[in-house]
Amino acid sequence: MKKTVVLVALFVLPIVAYLFFLSGTNNFGRLPTLTENVVDIDDVDSGVSFKDKITILGFLGRDVQLKKANAFNLNQKIYKRFYEFNDFQFIMMVPEGMESEVAALKSELGTFTDTQKWVFVFAKELEIRTVFEGLETDLKLNTDLSTPYVFIIDKDGNLRGRTDDEDEGTKYGFDTTSVAELNNKMEDDVKIILAEYRLALKKNTARRDK
Repeated sequence: MKKTVVLVALFVLPIVAYLFFLSGTNNFGRLPTLTENVVDIDDVDSGVSFKDKITILGFLGRDVQLKKANAFNLNQKIYKRFYEFNDFQFIMMVPEGMESEVAALKSELGTFTDTQKWVFVFAKELEIRTVFEGLETDLKLNTDLSTPYVFIIDKDGNLRGRTDDEDEGTKYGFDTTSVAELNNKMEDDVKIILAEYRLALKKNTARRDK
């Protein structure tokens, strides 16, 4: 009997709680919009767009090898948990000339999970800066065109984040060097925006069925 209780507590209850969280109830509200109509990535690569996708946007910079740990943190804590959701993508902007380094990184990431929704966009410095500055955050790019922060862009091309974060007040991005931040903040916010769209989909389906 005790073994059964332990197994339920360890495996069943977390799954039920997770599914409930993603059920789209009003308890979770909406993730605040911080910047409307950010510069779309399709201005750089016509085959990629923020529109109609929930996007995690990052900037790897010229030293991809140095940012490998950041990418692995993001892959393990966020990507692997959510990549199977429809209309979800990870876009990393990288300076032109880093193609071989990115190929090596993607290959390494592929040993842990399916990397089909990891999208790497190679761009000129001005293009990278234009997209980053279009987010209108209080953060800055490093001189190598990188930042440890990643950003949540919704299907309408708006930057989402927090307006009442307990540590930062307005929180524009999530620090990929911090596993705790990815676990305790970014995961929650991704769940909220997924629940938000799930709820909207349910409402639209209900209207059509009437």
